[in-house]
Amino acid sequence: MTADRDGLSASEIATAVAEQRLSALEVTEAALGVIASTRADSVIAYGGGSTIGLGKAIALRTNLPQVVIPTTYSGSEVTPILGETQAGLKITKRDRQILPKTVIYDPELTVRLPVAVSMASGLNAMAHALEGLYAQDRNPVSTLQALAGVEALHGALPAILANPANRAARSAALYGAWLCGTVLGTVGMSLHHKLCHTLGGSFGLQHAETHAVILPQALAYNEDGARAALAPLAGLFGPRLGAGLFDFTARLGVPLSLRALGLAESDLDRATRIATQNPYCNPVPVEPAGIQRLLQAAWAGRRPD
Repeated sequence: MTADRDGLSASEIATAVAEQRLSALEVTEAALGVIASTRADSVIAYGGGSTIGLGKAIALRTNLPQVVIPTTYSGSEVTPILGETQAGLKITKRDRQILPKTVIYDPELTVRLPVAVSMASGLNAMAHALEGLYAQDRNPVSTLQALAGVEALHGALPAILANPANRAARSAALYGAWLCGTVLGTVGMSLHHKLCHTLGGSFGLQHAETHAVILPQALAYNEDGARAALAPLAGLFGPRLGAGLFDFTARLGVPLSLRALGLAESDLDRATRIATQNPYCNPVPVEPAGIQRLLQAAWAGRRPD
């Protein structure tokens, strides 16, 4: 599927994506062919992070206006950030043209979102806010947004787990996602996101589920170096944030290990090398031995001490 890529229809692109027959950039190229053939004057993204990401990629290359209707809780709809995998590495771009101009939130559209996806997606959003609390360029407003976003999702996710049709909980989750996504679009991220970008871009692991597995381990790695910034969360997760997040994740029923996501133990050395190259700004030094231990614990699904 190379020679006639520009001739693919939207449905054929969706099928190819589902079957992982096209890379991220190949999907974008195919979509640009659809844009040209239909003379589209705007981009409407209806769905989760992958759909929204494709809309952003198109908008960046065409300057077409975007309308986003998110049905998951990643929060990417309110960020000027685009992640694209190239040659097995995830490359992140920031540009004002990437930021959607119109976002429509409707909790009714999320009611049928599978519970497992809802939980992992919400933890993905929560990760943005948690890392925003100790970001080097954080500010008082981003900190307030981060704390409010984590609190909203901390209450909403268990309520959705208990009753997936709970409209109030679905609405609260979208509110939390908006807050957490806004934080992601405002400040820089740290070790957690570097690890998730590595595991997703170089090993093809599922995005939200990888966030769910890595989050407790990365926070445990960082919490002693960012204790003051993370202290307001003790009331939600207890005095040891990594362990408390692990327990919270376990109660939500999402995967707890990279092994469960399909990563081979033999891949950990390579993942460590990639993750420690050009590391993001982090409150604790990013050292290969420490990252190897972190990834080994995440692979096995061990509760942080």
